[in-house]
Amino acid sequence: MASTPSKRTLPSKESSLFRELLNLYETRQLKKGQKTADQILKKFPEHGETLCMKGLILTHMGKREEGLELVKKGVRLDLTSHIVWHVFGLIQKGEKNYEEALKSYTQALRFDKENMNILRDAAHLQTQLRFYDGLVDTRFLLLKLRPNLRQNWIGLALAYHLNGNLGEAKKVLEQYERSLKNVPDHDPDHSDLLLYHVRVLEDIGELAEALAFLNIKEKSKAIVDQVAIMETRARLLLKQGPGADAEQAWRALIQRNPDNISYYYGYLGSKNIELVAGSVVDADLPKALQQLRDLSVQNPRAVVAPRRLELMIVPAEDFKPLAGAYILRALKKGIPSLFVDLKPLYHDSQKRVIIEELVECYRRTLEEGLLPDEPSDDVIATSEGDVPTTYLWALYFLAQHFSHVGQHTRALSVLSSAITHTPTLPELHTLRGRVLKRLGDLHGASAAVNEARLLDGQDRFLNTKSAKYKLRAGLIEEASDTLGLFTKKDAVSPGADLEEMQSLLYLTEEANAHRRQGKIHHALKKYHAVRKIFEEFEDDQFDFHGYSLRKFTINIYLKSSPFMGGSIYVKLFDNPSLAKDVLSTGLTAEEAKKAKKKAKKAQQRQEEQRKATANATSTNEDKGLDLTSLKDDDPDARMETVNPLLRLSLRDVDSWTSIYDVAVRRGKYVQAIRALNHANAIDADHPELHVRYLHFRKLYEPVLSSSPPLVVAVVSGALDTLLSREMSLETYNAQYLQRHSAKGRAVLAAAKGLQILGSPKDEIEGTLFSILNPEVDLPFKIALDVWSFLKDINSSRADEFRLACDKKFDLSTVFKTPDEVSLTNTQEVDG
Repeated sequence: MASTPSKRTLPSKESSLFRELLNLYETRQLKKGQKTADQILKKFPEHGETLCMKGLILTHMGKREEGLELVKKGVRLDLTSHIVWHVFGLIQKGEKNYEEALKSYTQALRFDKENMNILRDAAHLQTQLRFYDGLVDTRFLLLKLRPNLRQNWIGLALAYHLNGNLGEAKKVLEQYERSLKNVPDHDPDHSDLLLYHVRVLEDIGELAEALAFLNIKEKSKAIVDQVAIMETRARLLLKQGPGADAEQAWRALIQRNPDNISYYYGYLGSKNIELVAGSVVDADLPKALQQLRDLSVQNPRAVVAPRRLELMIVPAEDFKPLAGAYILRALKKGIPSLFVDLKPLYHDSQKRVIIEELVECYRRTLEEGLLPDEPSDDVIATSEGDVPTTYLWALYFLAQHFSHVGQHTRALSVLSSAITHTPTLPELHTLRGRVLKRLGDLHGASAAVNEARLLDGQDRFLNTKSAKYKLRAGLIEEASDTLGLFTKKDAVSPGADLEEMQSLLYLTEEANAHRRQGKIHHALKKYHAVRKIFEEFEDDQFDFHGYSLRKFTINIYLKSSPFMGGSIYVKLFDNPSLAKDVLSTGLTAEEAKKAKKKAKKAQQRQEEQRKATANATSTNEDKGLDLTSLKDDDPDARMETVNPLLRLSLRDVDSWTSIYDVAVRRGKYVQAIRALNHANAIDADHPELHVRYLHFRKLYEPVLSSSPPLVVAVVSGALDTLLSREMSLETYNAQYLQRHSAKGRAVLAAAKGLQILGSPKDEIEGTLFSILNPEVDLPFKIALDVWSFLKDINSSRADEFRLACDKKFDLSTVFKTPDEVSLTNTQEVDG
């Protein structure tokens, strides 16, 4: 063993103080720990381990920069100490820099190979980073050092499993189970472990051995989860091939829970009938339908699931009688979710038409005061007194149907009849709000959903839905008051309480509302709160690796194994004056001067308070190692908003264009072109991708010359593949517009392309106004984007476009001025 370096060796007194220092840190007595470190450093100012421990303590006390400098100094002074590397790893882990933290732990293990704390931390980091080869070695060493700990055995088995070596995982589990003695009866931890063992055998393909193992453990009552036993047995038998045993196993599950539709898939599979994408081959169709009908007869509780499966697999020509019975039964029972249940069938246009005809027929019959003819004897018994409620739910279904197929005016007409019939049903008002939202009348939608809320003031769902619609209508204060009815009364504000409870719906909707109003500073604040929540989710995931081993939730662990802030930073990068414009909007020169002075004083008070807190001697508060948020003007803040997207396998063009927008402005051209390649693989004709091609070629290709030759070669080659140099950018943009002249979003993209190419403003405006032609598909949301773009380029025709859209979307209020909206609301109230 190598001797301890002389500069690390401390006299007896200081050595005792250093052990005390370690204990004080462990017990989080930070102030005492700092004083103890100072005592040692007074005599030995270059003792690396003490410097690192003092730096770690200071970091926990909120003095991050000072603490980090001490840690780095300590590492430089003693490069062969496991303590300094462990401390450095803790600091890096607190900064979420997991890869560098793992490197530090690896260095620490070079000098103390059997340190259990470092090995455990390293294993968690390797799991988080998916470094499974190294994880196997670390877990093997942990088991070798402490074979009496159950979680070390499970940890090694999981490491082999995650690394794809199921054979070794099986051996570890078998060896562990042979070593067990005196296992308590009905132990849930041991039960979960045995189910995991069965799963490993199943994944290997040893089905007979897995089934035998399951049967033995069931008889000995070692596995306590009976449903898991039944599901696992049925799955294993089915994998062995269709047969009577598999059929019996799936039938038992259906008998236990007749509403679980996956059991019917398994049962049909046991009959050698395979459902693929919700359909069966024609030859098996009669057999499948007969089996489902037999199940309904044999099990009176199996009513909904088998009949719903029938509707899915039956061809359109045989669909009507089955659908009639199913729909009429649900209408008589008053099931609000009937439309949601049937909506997946709408991909078949014939079935969609049949459903509309059936419910319209029921509506006409019910309007005459009669109940529709029952298509079969299995419809629930009803009486003439059920006519009003059945009629109401038929209207509710039809309104949802018409809105879904784009007939919003007809949906509103049906809803008007339904509300006249029963004005006290909240579902009708919320649906009316949804239809008005789709039409662009956000204020009308907000009012409609608020009427639903007022019908049941104790309903949290209606309260939340009403606040959401108010935020979308820009009524931020009213939404806060509504939410405040259900938040803590002693909270600073309803918003603060909801942020503390991590309400993503509230944060994203309020951020979007501020962004639409141009208050980008408020919007960014909320978007950053959303990002912080997801960072906490990631931290929880890191903690979950260790928790799952401690609590033996192995099977659950294996199952669980677009951010608008980025676009705002891009706008601020392209036009920094926006920040000043936003902050000074509506202020006179004198008011702006006073506001600036007031803000400066507030900042000074905040700084003084921070210093006073830092210098307070009575505090022993542990502020943890979490990295403080980046400032808005930090050049890395923009990238932080899209970094999470880079870690995902995205199938979304908008996410890749967001990554491009940030990367190209940071001069990361390889990353930018990679984002364009990913987006191109998803949808080469996407409008936003067309704009980015022009943007990169026109604005950023000229500055590539200052980049390294290899970067220039890679980026230029990739860009040539995406956009050929043989065609001018003007021609490319014109051809794109010609190909997609009937698509509103594509026309807007072509207009943005004209702006990038420096075309005259009247040409850009002419292109945008062509979007109003009758043959162009123009949803009101795209029209809003066009209006916003006209204002961005300071077009004198922006108001002209607004008036044209107000006329085109006559039921919408988003193109009206605030005065016009107020006047409309007043007229509705008076009416």
